[in-house]
Amino acid sequence: MIPFTRFFATAAVATAVTIATGAAWAGATLDRIHQTKVIKVATSANWPPQSFLGPDNKLQGFDIDVANEIGQRLGSKPEFVTPEYGIITAGRWSSRWDLSVGSMTPTTERARVLDFPAIYYYTPYVFAVHKDAAGAKPADLNGKTIGVEAGTTSEDYINRRLKIDAADVPPFTYDITPGQVQTYGDSMGPLDDLRMGNGVRLNATLSALPTIVAAIKNGYPIVRVEGNPAYYEPLAIAVDKGDEAFNSALTKIVADMKADGTLKRLSEKWYGADLTKVQ
Repeated sequence: MIPFTRFFATAAVATAVTIATGAAWAGATLDRIHQTKVIKVATSANWPPQSFLGPDNKLQGFDIDVANEIGQRLGSKPEFVTPEYGIITAGRWSSRWDLSVGSMTPTTERARVLDFPAIYYYTPYVFAVHKDAAGAKPADLNGKTIGVEAGTTSEDYINRRLKIDAADVPPFTYDITPGQVQTYGDSMGPLDDLRMGNGVRLNATLSALPTIVAAIKNGYPIVRVEGNPAYYEPLAIAVDKGDEAFNSALTKIVADMKADGTLKRLSEKWYGADLTKVQ
């Protein structure tokens, strides 16, 4: 898996800090993280198995484990915030949080306001329908009402405007023309409406395969639509523009997590498969 990196020049910061990894880096964000021992991480509170509230009312999931590992390697403790996803992707965070570990795709549009230090895994996106429509094929969804999470690649894909600017991503085609697209504030909204019945509110949803699998395991009466994934989504950590030193530090940490098998282990823990590379 090849990291997707965009660095933008910024004013040099002379202060060098030595963090828990033993590497000396310079940068305003790293300096603050080193001094406070806290790194502010934006993520989702309702996107299993990436990130969700567990029985103890604490966040857990793949992205949470990844963020905790990044924090540990920076000698800091993650402090999680859960703004609406569209607010995160809009950039210009004004230091409300330091980075996003929220399974974000580095699209061309997002790269105008955010930097993506590294891709940490890939996930297939698939269509799902209510179990009463089991056996449906992609062509059966033409003209139907399809639900997607707003501000995500699934919304871009269903509206035929998805652009993924990253290496090693298989090409994709647009095979479905929906009659209506219904958007939601999080990934579970379409699934909650779909579980009400075939065509009651939705005929189908397009979502990450792990999200669909997790919903089925949790008793949602849905099934995956037959056929290949609509597309593979590269998922990256994201930062606000303007801190090259912070970008460099995160790129190295993710590369180290790949090299030592940490990311593979966490992927297998939460997904039952190694999603750190396209299968």
